[in-house]
Amino acid sequence: MAIWIPDLEGRVGPKYLQIVEAMAEDIAADRLAVGTQLPPHRELAYQLGISANTTSRAYAEAVKRALLRGEVGRGTFVRSSDAALQIDEQNNLRRERTGPIDLSRNLPLPGFAEPHIRRVLGEIASGKGLPALLDYQTDDDLAHHSEAGMIWLESCGVTARPDQIITTMGGQHGLLCTLMALLRPGDLLLTETLTYTPVRAMAERLGLHTATVNMDAKGIVPEAFAELCTRGRPKALYLTPTLQAPTTVTLSKARRQAIAEIAQRHDVILVEDDVFGPLKADRPAPLATWAPENTVYVTSLSKSVAPGLRIGFLAAPASLVPAIRHAVNLSVWMTPPMTLEVAARVIHDGTASELTMQQRTAATRRQSLARTILGHMDYVADPHGFHLWLPLPSDWRADTFRAQCARYGVLVSEGRSFAARGNDAPEAVRVCLSHEMSEARLEQGLRILANLLRLAPTASTMDI
Repeated sequence: MAIWIPDLEGRVGPKYLQIVEAMAEDIAADRLAVGTQLPPHRELAYQLGISANTTSRAYAEAVKRALLRGEVGRGTFVRSSDAALQIDEQNNLRRERTGPIDLSRNLPLPGFAEPHIRRVLGEIASGKGLPALLDYQTDDDLAHHSEAGMIWLESCGVTARPDQIITTMGGQHGLLCTLMALLRPGDLLLTETLTYTPVRAMAERLGLHTATVNMDAKGIVPEAFAELCTRGRPKALYLTPTLQAPTTVTLSKARRQAIAEIAQRHDVILVEDDVFGPLKADRPAPLATWAPENTVYVTSLSKSVAPGLRIGFLAAPASLVPAIRHAVNLSVWMTPPMTLEVAARVIHDGTASELTMQQRTAATRRQSLARTILGHMDYVADPHGFHLWLPLPSDWRADTFRAQCARYGVLVSEGRSFAARGNDAPEAVRVCLSHEMSEARLEQGLRILANLLRLAPTASTMDI
């Protein structure tokens, strides 16, 4: 019997599904070999500190997804699917021994930033300012970094004064601080129907009510937003107008203007998540330019420079800045001076712009590769984006397809993980093209997806 404890760190959603997802990944990575006996669900529940009902439900779901098989009187085992093996032989869907091909993480292509960051760290280490960067600093001490923030925001199409700029530990931290500062328990937060998953968890933890604004093929529908403003008296709307994850949609200028006008008319705060904005040079102007007194604009270096820097920049109306600064101080006291200094230097010397251009080029090349392999399929993508949105044929369920992909060593994200409400979950998957360093591995992963999509689900993968 394996002493298997799933790694649930950073996962969101129902706990039983987190366990199933971890199980699928460990099977795909050969950390759980075929035939391995899993611990009884009560023992696993004890190890995780959760109820036995939760682990029992997880095991039942894993059996449905053909990940496990139960044998009366013996236990539960990692399943070997004869049908799946047959598909493998017929279609050459073979896993690489170096681990699963990860098409689930919407991160920039790694490697571009390393030599530049190494150089900047050397300059800091040999300079005279290092002691101050290793000490606690006040907002006033960090104020000289606002100039770098102004430059970065300007490159994103947003003009802001130094007193309107707030530095954070990445865009996600900026979103959390904004919600902490400006909304109170019981306030209504609107989101897109399909949205950035952590925002739902933030809203739940902060005691906020949530509702979704309908989307169509062109993104959020302004008329639906107006109707909710009239009926529900929302405090804020969170949205990603550029290269929306997961749908890839970029809102048109007309829709941005309409949303800005509605927000102003109903005094609703727009929380504009524009972390992907720097990647798309031809996008319309940010919402913050149409409704500057109603918009908190959030961006970061994570998608275009280096995710590990964890530096974000917010631009907010002067009246809202003190509350958001207080939330930053409350959560981390200060944005780490060392990483902020690195970010400021790569912005000032033009490295950040250069890295952004390299990511744009890489995204365009990889989208072209995806079109070559998946072009006969009905999917949605932007030539400047890191990901694509793949609605599945009618005979595939998203959870079954994701599990089958994992079986062959490819990780994707199913539509349910982005749905703010369960009944809005589409039978679709998000496929990310950028985080795999090897283009050969990316091509292999896309061909595995294409081969699976040509097949109907096998009897062993159907939900009986």
